Amino acid sequence: MTLPPIPEPVPGFDPAALQAAVEFAAAHETPWPRDLKAHIEAGYFEGPPDNAILGRTAPRGAPNGLVLRHGRLAARWGDTRQVDMTFSVAKSYLAILAGLAVGDGLIPDLDAPVRTLVADGGFEGAQNGAITWRHLLQNTSEWEGELFGKSDVIDRGRSLAVEGRGRKGLPRPLQPPGSYWEYNDVRVNRLSLALLRVFGRALPEVFAERIMRPIGASDDWRWEGYETSWVEIGGRRVQSVSGGGHWGGGVFIHAEDQARIGQLCLQDGVWERRRLLPAGWVAQCRTPCALNPHYGLLWWLNTGRTRWPAASAASFCFSGAGGNITWVEPEGGVVAVLRWVDPTALNGFMERVGAALA
Repeated sequence: MTLPPIPEPVPGFDPAALQAAVEFAAAHETPWPRDLKAHIEAGYFEGPPDNAILGRTAPRGAPNGLVLRHGRLAARWGDTRQVDMTFSVAKSYLAILAGLAVGDGLIPDLDAPVRTLVADGGFEGAQNGAITWRHLLQNTSEWEGELFGKSDVIDRGRSLAVEGRGRKGLPRPLQPPGSYWEYNDVRVNRLSLALLRVFGRALPEVFAERIMRPIGASDDWRWEGYETSWVEIGGRRVQSVSGGGHWGGGVFIHAEDQARIGQLCLQDGVWERRRLLPAGWVAQCRTPCALNPHYGLLWWLNTGRTRWPAASAASFCFSGAGGNITWVEPEGGVVAVLRWVDPTALNGFMERVGAALA
C-alpha cells in the first residue's frame, strides 16, 4: 500500500460526499490544547501527585487524517506524516503483540494464569495469582499493586464517559479477576511487562520486525515507556513500554503508518499474501467481553451498533485520548485514521463516510 497524492477519485466513493466527510472532520478539532504536557500536569486525568509524568511527551500538531477503501487512498487532510502521541491506541497494539505471542506458542492458553509463565513477583497471592492473560487483555484483571511508581488505585473508579471531569482514584474493594471491567492504565502496563517477559526482548523491536517492516511502515514511529520502567531481560537493560500516554511515553506515530496497521487488521492479519497474525486472532480481538459488549481484546467494538450507530456492527476502533482514532469498517472495506478530532464528532464522520459509499 502506497500513499501518493490522490490522482483520481477512488471507485466506490461519491467524491463530493467524501469531501463533505473530510471537511466535517477537519472542522471538529479536539478541545485539547497543543501543549499536552501542560494538559496532563494540569490534572486532566488526575490531580497531583498521581499525575506526575514519568515518560516523554510532545506538543501535538494540527488535526489530520486519511481514508482508505480496499487499501487505496481515497481522501486525506492535514499533515498525515506528523508524528504525535496516540495515548491508548497503544493498548490495541499490545493486543497485536499478544497475538504474535500466541502464534509463536509463547502463550499457549489465554485462559491460563499468567503466573505459570511470568514469575517476577507480579502475579502472586490470592488476587493476582488468579489473573489470566484474557483478563489482562479484556481489562477485567483487577490486578492489585504498584508498578513503575504508579498504583493501580489511581485508575480505580475510572469512567471514560466523564474522563477529565469525573472523580476516580477511590480505593474501592477489588472483585475476583474476570468479574469486573475497568479501564486501568497500570494494569495494561502490567500486561506490557508480562509480554516483555515472555518475548524476552523489547516489544518495539518485535513490533518493528514482525509488523511494521512487513507492512511497509516508515521508521518515524517510536514506542516508549517511563524513566522508571527499565528492567533486566536476559542480562540486558530493557525499557517496558506503556500502554498509553497517561503519564508520558506510549506510541508516537503518524497517520499513514496507523492506516497500514488498520489495513492489516481489516485483512485479517494478512499482508500481500503473507500471514503476519495467527489465523483467528483478529476474530478473537473482535469478540465482545461478557462484561463490556463494546470491548474485545483491547479493541473497541460496535456491538449492536450501540456505540457508533452510523457504522456497521462489525466496525472496530483503536482509540486514544484527545481524539486519536483508527476506524476499521469491514463491511465497506474502509480504514480511516483521524488525529486530534473531537471524539463527539466521530459518529458524524462515520455517517458521512457511509453516505459517500456508492
